[in-house]
Amino acid sequence: MKTKLILIGVALLLIAIIFLQNPGEVVYRIYFWKISLSQMILLPLTLLAGFILGFSLASLRRKRP
Repeated sequence: MKTKLILIGVALLLIAIIFLQNPGEVVYRIYFWKISLSQMILLPLTLLAGFILGFSLASLRRKRP
């Protein structure tokens, strides 16, 4: 149990370091729109979307007989 908490803490620390090292701005062009977004916002949103997608796919797989 204690090693699991340590691994989670190390993973969260590494994720925080990655977020803080990417303060730059990203510009997306989608047809006629131009969207500018900070990487500090984009990375957590992408991480959250990945967790949600993985969780939903895993739950769908468990429900199948």
